[in-house]
Amino acid sequence: MMRIFWTIVGKELLSFLRSWGLLIVVLYSFTVDVYIAGEGMQIKPRNVGVGYIDNTGGGISQKIISHLHPPEFLPPKRFLSQKELSEAIFNKKILVGIIFDSDFEKAYRKGEKTELNVLLDATAASQSFTTLGYLQNIVLEFSKVDFPVELKSHKLFNQNADNHTFMALSELLSVITMLSILLPAMVFVKEKEEGTWDIMLLMPVDARITILAKSFSQVLIVVAGTMMTVGFVLFGAFDIPMNGSFWAFFLLTFLYSFTSAGLGLFVAAVSKNILQVAQLSMIIMMPMIFLSGAWTPIYAMHPAFQALSMISPLRYYIEGCESIFFRGTDFFDLWHYFAGVLVLGSFLYWYGFRKIGKLF
Repeated sequence: MMRIFWTIVGKELLSFLRSWGLLIVVLYSFTVDVYIAGEGMQIKPRNVGVGYIDNTGGGISQKIISHLHPPEFLPPKRFLSQKELSEAIFNKKILVGIIFDSDFEKAYRKGEKTELNVLLDATAASQSFTTLGYLQNIVLEFSKVDFPVELKSHKLFNQNADNHTFMALSELLSVITMLSILLPAMVFVKEKEEGTWDIMLLMPVDARITILAKSFSQVLIVVAGTMMTVGFVLFGAFDIPMNGSFWAFFLLTFLYSFTSAGLGLFVAAVSKNILQVAQLSMIIMMPMIFLSGAWTPIYAMHPAFQALSMISPLRYYIEGCESIFFRGTDFFDLWHYFAGVLVLGSFLYWYGFRKIGKLF
């Protein structure tokens, strides 16, 4: 029985290596896609276009403008009227507009209340409002407010506040979810498309062994791709530290891959071609990601969605991986993440296994 199992696994792995198109897609997803997400997605300001109108004729406004320098900001552009400034924001030539009124310098020198008008392109909400925070800090440096409290912040788990660390890991977990669903589904649906499904049914092999071996082979591909990403992209390109157990991460990944493979078996059971596999996989995967906390913290969601997130295995996987990478959580303290993935994963894999088993 074990010999048959490993023979089917080897056959599927060899078939995967011979499928150049699929092989390139998987390699791209585990390398270039994760690298682009880590390197290209910026939450903090980067190359922000700034325009300003200076009606003061003084030096304070220019001192404030001089604090806006690369790489966060492009060289600020001066405009002669608010109409020109507004048109530049409308045409996306700049993201932020600053207006210094004629009495700005005079009021500042007298110690009176001063106003600085700022126009923001809120279609790029995260960049524009983060830029507004920068401007507020710059202006506070020029204020003569005697504030009796000194605020000291301590950055935990990501001391350099490096956005690459979070985005690269988050994208890797999304890629694992996507491929863990797609690959097992495609293995079976290809049999339908190529007309070899009936031949597979006539094989003198227990259907349960066939299903398990085919799905297991795709889990191995996902785990191998994850090892490659961790070694070459996370550790190599971004030098991301792993504060917890390396083996705990891969054990959790292995278990989660089986969870998603169960969803892939369900997709394969109800799909007739690869196009339907892609469509159904996206319908299943997007709610999982929305409810996982990958894009929005769980506590910031509506209470109803917070409750629904409890049935998303991706939530436990993401929280477990973040605890391993960033917090260095001890292996035995990860039990609730393993429990969440195991309980939900066992049910999902059993359901998918049973669903496609009816076709044999």
